[in-house]
Amino acid sequence: MQEYVDLGGTTPPDESCAQVGSREYDYHERARHEARAYIALLRRLFGDEPEGARLTVKSHPHDFGSYPTVCIAVDPSNRIACEYADRCESEGPSEWDDQAREELNLKNERR
Repeated sequence: MQEYVDLGGTTPPDESCAQVGSREYDYHERARHEARAYIALLRRLFGDEPEGARLTVKSHPHDFGSYPTVCIAVDPSNRIACEYADRCESEGPSEWDDQAREELNLKNERR
């Protein structure tokens, strides 16, 4: 059986994210791009997921459609997988690193 640790969004907590229902851009495309960059950032910081853990994106219902969040699917019986998930949740970055900013074309945005 697996459980999910939800990291709460598609970006680190101190970064702005795509807004559900936006008419200025394709929300789903932008949110997926952010989620891929966030997962790549977590892997750069903590390494690839160990057996029993997998960084993934889950979709959640919302009045304006669905919205994604980055999650860690984890086997709760696997200590190493649980430790990895705990690190991602408790020690994860609060902001993008330079590589993520470049991937997202945010080179000139706040630091």
